[in-house]
Amino acid sequence: MNFFEHQDRAQRRTRWLLFLFGLAVLAIVLVMNAIVLVLFGQAEPVASGEPWLTRDFLSRNVGVVVWTTVLTVGLIGLGSLYRTLGLRDGGGTVARELGGTRIDGDTRDPLRRRLMNVVEEIAIASGVPVPEVYVLEEEAGINAFAAGYSPDDAAVAVTRGTLEHLDRDELQGVVAHEFGHVLNGDMRLNIRLMGMLFGILVMALIGQRVLLAMRLSRNNRNAGGIVAAGLALIVVGYIGLFFGRWIRASVSRQREYLADASAVQFTRQPDGISRALKKIGAGQAALRADTEEVGHMLFASGALGQMFATHPPLVRRIQAIEPGFDPEELETIREQMQQDAQTRRTEQEARAEAEAREREPAAEPGNMFLNPEQLMENIGDPGLAQILGAGLLVAAMPGPLERAAHSDAWGVEVLLYLLISSDPDVRDHQLLRITARRGAESESRVRTLLDAEPALRPDLRIPLLEMSFPVVRHRPREERQALETLIDELIRADGRVSAFEYATGRLLRRQLRDLDQPARARPGGRQRLDHQASHARDVLAVLAHHGHPDHPEQGRGALRAGLVALAIEDPDDDGIAAALEAAADASTWADGLDRVLEALDALRPADKQRLVTAMLATITHGGETVIAEVELLRAIAASLHVPLPVAEMSAAESE
Repeated sequence: MNFFEHQDRAQRRTRWLLFLFGLAVLAIVLVMNAIVLVLFGQAEPVASGEPWLTRDFLSRNVGVVVWTTVLTVGLIGLGSLYRTLGLRDGGGTVARELGGTRIDGDTRDPLRRRLMNVVEEIAIASGVPVPEVYVLEEEAGINAFAAGYSPDDAAVAVTRGTLEHLDRDELQGVVAHEFGHVLNGDMRLNIRLMGMLFGILVMALIGQRVLLAMRLSRNNRNAGGIVAAGLALIVVGYIGLFFGRWIRASVSRQREYLADASAVQFTRQPDGISRALKKIGAGQAALRADTEEVGHMLFASGALGQMFATHPPLVRRIQAIEPGFDPEELETIREQMQQDAQTRRTEQEARAEAEAREREPAAEPGNMFLNPEQLMENIGDPGLAQILGAGLLVAAMPGPLERAAHSDAWGVEVLLYLLISSDPDVRDHQLLRITARRGAESESRVRTLLDAEPALRPDLRIPLLEMSFPVVRHRPREERQALETLIDELIRADGRVSAFEYATGRLLRRQLRDLDQPARARPGGRQRLDHQASHARDVLAVLAHHGHPDHPEQGRGALRAGLVALAIEDPDDDGIAAALEAAADASTWADGLDRVLEALDALRPADKQRLVTAMLATITHGGETVIAEVELLRAIAASLHVPLPVAEMSAAESE
């Protein structure tokens, strides 16, 4: 099952969730009406043995039924809406509610630095923004979760026990499992599940408050009816809890097997995640914090089997990865965990991190050969090659830029640094705009970065952008909006827009807008590609032109190859020439591409797959692919909410 099929499946699961939620609400309404009619219904006296629930009884109490139904549905709806709005700021909200502490990007603590490195490598390899990273400092068990509406507002959280008890391979397996949830569309479903279940449980919470108020009240006159109402709310609420747990079990359990499989695909090291699961079985996964709401999000529930469990038994998960596993091994693992010295482990991991940072960077790439079939297979499901490639990119990042990207004080300046022109006149104008918008201190920092690294390797620009985004997302909304305006001014300072400048601006705008409105960051809509043929052609024309700016004939061949792969219209010469002419207009192509991408984002997942296939056919026409095409492809894919992983490419030999 590829990324686009996973998105279709996620949409079907969402409809199934809404159906189950509707059933639960209907059951609660029926029970609540029955209780209210028994306690407060108006009925004529009936003889012994005669039924009291008659048509006449119902007709007398139709108003009671209507108001009970309206109030019950209203309470559930308002409760769900209240909780959903409370989660609108994304996954960080969930992590902080559970006591999570955000890791600063420039942390020098070896365990936290290792976690940040693992998360960054997997995010860059997957083609999604680097999420916020949290540690649950008070939790000694081994557990983790990912939360958020979309990859742009996602957060990954691990417990302190996870940092202390897992080695790098095991930690990588756990983080890769959580990214599997992100890429498979599970994360958005989990947030919706939290909101819906809170609405179901809100009646029990109200009932508890009513009874508590009665216990503390000195005036007990007419208390009987109020106590009865409170008890009724609690009964109905816990009926809702039953349904809530049933719903969670219905939509959650099988996804854990899929996320485990994704982790194995990511790392190509099954023993990493299997050893992590074994250590959970030998130790514990349960959190001290109340996890009733978030139990379905966690890496493991810690239980080997229970009714309405959100996770499969640990032993079965281990055996799905390692068929020969014997549960008796857990005792040996438990003893080994008790013998390990934390000081020694920390020293070993610190040395490993230092050695990883000292690796020699790869040779600077020129034109490259790209494998489109492999790249399509790795969308939403990257493998070991992508992880290693991302690790090499992170290791090759110049130290001053890497530290600045992780710094709360310098993260914004890293973005500005990326857009500074090599032309002295344009550069001076850009620096003046930075001074006017953000002050002399910000301009001085940008100059410092330019002095430290005057010319950054082209293939490191997008990874550096992704590394700095977690810092930018924590700026106030007004500052983020002002930053978006400044970046647009820097891009247009020389009167034209390069492929990289467009990619940078587009990626930042997409991520910031999804951050402001995470509930609208949907992986697919209902539009059909057949109805958006002209827009698709315009996108392919931009890629074809920027891949062959000085060779029009090759550009026409590339666009023709993309249109053939699109299989929508015949690639006639006049249409190709007109599309390429529009793409070559330095003053208008960027605005035109922005407009068509907004329309194409509403495509169905299957049609987005067709479009991505056509884009790959365009940029790989002729064999070689240039950095400009890769950067544009990355930005276009992000605009379509398609996570493009690090491409498997090999450098072309120089002529």
